Amino acid sequence: MRIVQTIGNQLLWKREKTLFLTSRHAPLSCYEKVFQWVEDFDKTGCAVCFNTSEFEQEVLKTLLVCHVPTTLVVLNQFRDRYNVQIEQALKENRLLIMVLKKEESDGKGFSARIRNQYVIGQVQHIACGYINPHGSIFGLLAGHSNIICILNKEDIIRAAETETKPYRWTVAEDKRLLRMFYEDMGIHAIHKAIGRPYSTIYIRIKSLTMNDELLKGREFEDYVLERFNILENDTLTLKEWRGDKSKPGIYPENNSTPDFVFDYNGHSFAIECKWRNHMPKDIGKELITPERQTIFQQFAVERQMPVFLILGIGGLPSDPDGLCLADLSNPAIPLSFSNISHNDSILNKITQLLPTTLHTKHTCMQQQKELYANAYKPWREQEDQQLMTLYSEGKSIDELMSFFHRNRGGIIARLRKMGLLK
Repeated sequence: MRIVQTIGNQLLWKREKTLFLTSRHAPLSCYEKVFQWVEDFDKTGCAVCFNTSEFEQEVLKTLLVCHVPTTLVVLNQFRDRYNVQIEQALKENRLLIMVLKKEESDGKGFSARIRNQYVIGQVQHIACGYINPHGSIFGLLAGHSNIICILNKEDIIRAAETETKPYRWTVAEDKRLLRMFYEDMGIHAIHKAIGRPYSTIYIRIKSLTMNDELLKGREFEDYVLERFNILENDTLTLKEWRGDKSKPGIYPENNSTPDFVFDYNGHSFAIECKWRNHMPKDIGKELITPERQTIFQQFAVERQMPVFLILGIGGLPSDPDGLCLADLSNPAIPLSFSNISHNDSILNKITQLLPTTLHTKHTCMQQQKELYANAYKPWREQEDQQLMTLYSEGKSIDELMSFFHRNRGGIIARLRKMGLLK
């Protein structure tokens, strides 16, 4: 690991430093004692923290709201530029943002683990929140004597808190919650102001703001777009951005078009973005179904451009642990993924595949025409009437494929266009 950028007060790194460490999935029952530790922190020292999990993000917000001198350590690039509390802390010289990058000599392994090892070697104390005994951090701490345990065993196994104020939320509470939420003050400050348990506040935030899955998708799209560095590349243009659409309470199960369409030196390609906590065991069920892949293949043929899947794995949607690339234009199922490191250019990876992809797309189109005589031909009015009648009679997609001599993607696309299939 090496430091590639520092933002803020570099003198904070010379103070006595305490690193806050926690496992990724910390139960809400642990939050109260950790937040109390933040409030009692000796401000002559400096707290060091990460922001790669929800719990770490909340601890960071509480450190900033409580005016604790803080060093935030991030990997590769600092992205949370518009965080209200971070902006204020930088202005008041009580925050240092340190950007680390993995060296080639560090070898293989998760960047987060190598980051942890590096930072542990730079601090005087380690304060542990919730540590999963089966996780990587537990083993990383073996042999260290400078550890402060914020939680005891009873805290860790304590049952989740219950609502002590079982009343409906008032308009005044909702307004206060939303104002504090958008000011990035964190759930501890909201908890102190409103007096409701952390779990209840989490649920209320999600019900009043964007659908959680939709929000994660939007965050990952923003991350992918940043990795393309469009502003620094005159030959790359974003032509279309078809992010997920929604209305309050109404969310589409999926979209039939990719998220992005780019033009690079006169060649177009499309990108579909997905983020998951871990690599799905069954790609066809948990990520891209065969039917959905057929729709993307149809899009590739109709628009004469390849379609790629960029999959984020682990971490946060705004800063995943890993990235994978797959060609959705290829009829091969299951998909074949190639890894993209933090040092790789996504655009370079894609341009390496473009000639192969264009050839594969042409081959796929020819194969479909050989299998289905009417594949990719325009639909006639008489066929539309027959399709409507047969589908209303309960004919399956396979039966319709045999009747019209068209592939699955063609049948599904036509049913969608006629409003018969969502």
